[in-house]
Amino acid sequence: MRVLITGGSGFIGQALSTALIARGDDVIILSRAPEAVPARKRVQAVGALHQIESQVDAVINLAGAPIVDKRWSGARKQVLRDSRIQLTDALVNWMRQQSQPPAVLVSGSAIGYYGSHADEVLEENAEPMPGFAHELCRDWEQAALEAESFGVRVCLIRTGVVLGPEGGALSKMLPAFRLGLGGPIGDGKQWMSWIHLDDEVGAIIYLLDNPSLHGPFNLTAPEPVPNEVFSRTLARVLRRPAFMRVPATIMKLMLGEASELLVEGQRVVPENLHTAGYEFQQPRLEDALRKVLDVK
Repeated sequence: MRVLITGGSGFIGQALSTALIARGDDVIILSRAPEAVPARKRVQAVGALHQIESQVDAVINLAGAPIVDKRWSGARKQVLRDSRIQLTDALVNWMRQQSQPPAVLVSGSAIGYYGSHADEVLEENAEPMPGFAHELCRDWEQAALEAESFGVRVCLIRTGVVLGPEGGALSKMLPAFRLGLGGPIGDGKQWMSWIHLDDEVGAIIYLLDNPSLHGPFNLTAPEPVPNEVFSRTLARVLRRPAFMRVPATIMKLMLGEASELLVEGQRVVPENLHTAGYEFQQPRLEDALRKVLDVK
């Protein structure tokens, strides 16, 4: 299979590329800096869609500017939208123009689609709450779904907090926790819906390989946990205390509206993946953290 990946040089994209290559697929990575993509067998890096000359069998759309690293000013919101929706529009238009379009598009989204629901368990059919994160994900998904109009199977992946080595949210938490300065955010009651990188990659490939699957899929582990439980578990794995708390007011001062993704949280479960028969490699948080951190 020849697979085009946008965002292929990112945290998830690199792991996904490695897994696809290992099983014999060819990978094309669309990157703003193709010269910076490490040279590997079975990998081609391009800077523009028109540079792709061979037929593509599948597309995985992971590109998008980081969402929690800066305050959501008006300009930042536009960057977040453009990096997701404009690129997806261009990608779908390119697919439409091919003499034989790719059979499947697996397109990124996030659990921010649902907005904040306190303790409510959120499956894929949950009614979303209004807000910027929801509107961003909704419009991103709608752009991807346009590919269905010319016969492409579309899977929408609503990803939670991805745990993996050397990247993602965990890499930002570890310095404080390793110094014994980690702890919950706010009251710690907000839910964290997480997934190990192995399962993020495994689920995407599962969606690629099963032609009956389409629509939205929550890419989160089966057992979300409150932020306090996550913090306590991470501290235990690191054999460090976790007495410090980050007041919610501090997060709001630092990140403004964007802080809702850390302070409020969502209790998301992967119902559609479960129904589809996907078996998680790392369903339990402590085991997942031990694997990421290589701790027995």
